[in-house]
Amino acid sequence: MIDLSNWQPCDRPGSTVQLGQHARLEPLNWDIHGAGLFAAICGSGDDDLWAYLPLGPFADLHAFKTTLSVAIERLNWETMIVRSVDTDEILGMASYMRLRKGHGSAEVGFICFSKKLQRSRIATEAMYLMAKHVFEDLGNRRYEWRCDNENEASKRAALRFGFAYEGTFRNESVQKGKNCDTAWYAMTDEDWPKLAAAYGAWLLPENFDNHGQQIMPLAVREVAFSL
Repeated sequence: MIDLSNWQPCDRPGSTVQLGQHARLEPLNWDIHGAGLFAAICGSGDDDLWAYLPLGPFADLHAFKTTLSVAIERLNWETMIVRSVDTDEILGMASYMRLRKGHGSAEVGFICFSKKLQRSRIATEAMYLMAKHVFEDLGNRRYEWRCDNENEASKRAALRFGFAYEGTFRNESVQKGKNCDTAWYAMTDEDWPKLAAAYGAWLLPENFDNHGQQIMPLAVREVAFSL
């Protein structure tokens, strides 16, 4: 039985800057981030980035800001902007969702990474920083990842980042007029120490060659995935 005698409800995530070696996460501010974020993920060749998201794509900044602002307010999200530490370039976004502080649970979702950000060291560190904030800074017990069961890329990413598959909810929602079976993943505070060690080892400079390519993939590190 899990001992909750000393556990307290958690504060909301996402109100502070989270800084890594390569990634910098900032709470969304439309005046500061709006134009750069739109340029990063709403270009003429970016419609595919929105294929499995419930909103988008967007033709102009006004529609993007208006629609996303309403979603953030109504659904109680905290949206984080991903920047490169080296260049300060805005590269994408991810949100803390399904915030249940009385249960110590949060979800990461509405992830939209630019093509430059995808499969990069910055992207992996951004996911690490968001999870670290949830567990180490705030003391949450559970961190979730959900996606359309047809979204194979998102399912692979969930496993790579250390989320464990917990099941598929059939006919869970309707997205853009289409049925969505939702695959559900999570990690817990009990999992996190091993996962944090694996992230830390993967992010070491010696795990990358002179071209910035990884030497040891994160997903094969037994310390993380023999939970």
